[in-house]
Amino acid sequence: MRILLIEDQASLVQTLTDSLGVLGIQVQASGDGRHADALLRQPHAYDAVVLDLALPGLGGLEVLRRLRQRGDKVPVLVLTASGETLDRVHGLNAGADDYLPKPFDLAELEARLRALYRRSLGTLHAVLRVAELGFDTVSRRFTVHGQALDLPPREHDLLEALVAQSPHPVSKQLLAERLRSSDAVLSHDALEVYVHRLRRRLEGSGAAIHTLRGLGYVLESVDDAPA
Repeated sequence: MRILLIEDQASLVQTLTDSLGVLGIQVQASGDGRHADALLRQPHAYDAVVLDLALPGLGGLEVLRRLRQRGDKVPVLVLTASGETLDRVHGLNAGADDYLPKPFDLAELEARLRALYRRSLGTLHAVLRVAELGFDTVSRRFTVHGQALDLPPREHDLLEALVAQSPHPVSKQLLAERLRSSDAVLSHDALEVYVHRLRRRLEGSGAAIHTLRGLGYVLESVDDAPA
């Protein structure tokens, strides 16, 4: 799961980035409304957004309004000042999916984010399937023919990104960004190595990763792939 954290309080950003990272949630942060608006123009870049309303450059409500005007349905959780009912009302009216007053508990933030993610996939407890490959969005575990498929972290994140968008392609640029280390985006050559490894692991599952020239990679059932 990858989120965009739009918050200008540096200490909170660092705390959430570190704490959510341990829980398997990748965090990209932006402390400026205009920068965040530019990031959000990338299609399918994030699974959820955490948005503070008090931002420099462009206010949080305007960031949210522009996002929804573009037809983007990515789940948005708004952070509000404790007791500020108007902030909650304005946020929900602008298109927010949930709100959380500051200060908040990390466990509650994680639970709300995962609930929003599951809801965006269309069910409260979604198991995504491509042929005999299954992905439980709650436990974040993969199975093949009902048996656990254990993967190294980067291969797991890559397959999660592909299965969440299947049968639609995901660009190489977006996948490389999602698999970035703390200081560098993954090279396309390295990305191809991980894709090659996953292809071997998926043999016999009926699911395969195909390369679409100019579009990236797509995970689909072998039976559904073009001849």
